[in-house]
Amino acid sequence: MSERYEETSKAETREPEQEMRRLTRRGLIWAGISVLGGGAALEYLNRAPEQNGLGWPFRRALRVNEGVWGGLFRNTSHAPTFDPSQRTPARVNGHYGLGAGFDPAKWTLRVENVRGSTSPIVLTLIDIKALPRREFTAQFCCIEGWNYVVTWAGASFRDFAAKYMPPARPGKSQSPDLDDLSSLARYVYMETPDRGYYVGLDMQSALHPQTLLCYEMNGEPLALEHGAPLRLAIPVKYGVKNLKRIGLIRYMDEPPADYWAERGYDWFAGL
Repeated sequence: MSERYEETSKAETREPEQEMRRLTRRGLIWAGISVLGGGAALEYLNRAPEQNGLGWPFRRALRVNEGVWGGLFRNTSHAPTFDPSQRTPARVNGHYGLGAGFDPAKWTLRVENVRGSTSPIVLTLIDIKALPRREFTAQFCCIEGWNYVVTWAGASFRDFAAKYMPPARPGKSQSPDLDDLSSLARYVYMETPDRGYYVGLDMQSALHPQTLLCYEMNGEPLALEHGAPLRLAIPVKYGVKNLKRIGLIRYMDEPPADYWAERGYDWFAGL
C-alpha cells in the first residue's frame, strides 16, 4: 500500500513538472519569436526612408499627434500666467539666426502676402510699437525640459494681423475676418534676417491671444541675445517656436518650412 502511494505521488509530482517544462519551452520559443520580430521591426524602422530628418513611420506618428492636438487647440485655452514677482532667471539658449555683424539700427520687418497689397510691406519697430501694447508673465518651456518664468511685452499678433491682414484661401470669400479660420490662409512663416532660423505656425496658433511680437522682456528692451529688436513669444508652444529676431513674416496656404521639424522634431510643438 505504501509503495503504491509513493508511485502515485511521484507520478502526480512528475505531471506538473512536465507541464511546467512544456510551458517554459513554449514561453521561451514565443519570447525568441518576439525578440526576433521586435528586432526586425526595429531594423525596418531604422532603415525606413526619411521625411524631414525622421523615418517616415515616426514622422507619420508625429503628424497623427499634431492632428489630435491641433484639433483640440482652442484660442480660449491659455498658458498659465504669473505675477511678475514670480519671475525666475532667464536662460540664454540658441544662437541660430543670430549671426555676428547685425546692426539693430538697420533692422526692418518684411511682411509678404498681405491682403490687398501686390508687393511686400516693409515695417520698422515704430510701426510695431504703434499697435496696442500687451504684456503678460508666463513660463518659457524648452523642449529640452527646462523652463523659466518671464514677462513679455509687445504687440499681439492678432492686432498685427488685423492691420496687415492675411489673404483668403483660394476659392473662399475674399474678405474673411480673423474669426473665419476656414477662409483664411492656413499658415504663418517667420524667419530671421539672415535666414538662418525659421518657424512655421498654423494660423490658429498665430492668432492666439498670447502670441506676441515682443520687443520688451522683464520690463526692459530686448537684448540682442534674446532676439532684439523683435522676437516671437508664444507660450502655448515650446521654445523652438519662439523665434528670435524676426526679419520676415509670410502668410501661406501650404505648410511652411520649420527649422527643427526638418531635423526630426514635431512641427506643431504645442505644450
